[in-house]
Amino acid sequence: MNTKPVLTLDEARQIMAAAEEEASKNSWSVAIAVVDDGGHLLCFGRMDNVAPIASYIAPNKAKTAAMGVRESRIYEDMINNGRYAVLSVPHIEGLLEGGVPIMVGEQCVGAVGISGAKSHEDVIIAKAGIAALDIKA
Repeated sequence: MNTKPVLTLDEARQIMAAAEEEASKNSWSVAIAVVDDGGHLLCFGRMDNVAPIASYIAPNKAKTAAMGVRESRIYEDMINNGRYAVLSVPHIEGLLEGGVPIMVGEQCVGAVGISGAKSHEDVIIAKAGIAALDIKA
């Protein structure tokens, strides 16, 4: 039987704290979602002054990154380059930049989704959160 690493609640909280710190340091107000490898929500927070829609976008970006085992930006790029069939992929809705998978070697253990800042800033925040785990590949 195979074994795999699993993202714990404490690790998800660690990611949340680091992501929030990065956002605050840059004066970016965002929603932050951390999900497991199946896209199930482990932690969520919405900072002050963030549009309510971000509460839906951030978890969907995270779910998309976890289930697709790639940054959600990849799907946005495919659509922008004319591959509209991607819109029919089941169970993914966050087809925007800002969802980043959490990888342990070749294994995806979850993802972080950020919404509320500029897309490239969302990615910076997500990666800062993931970096807090100090994962050795």
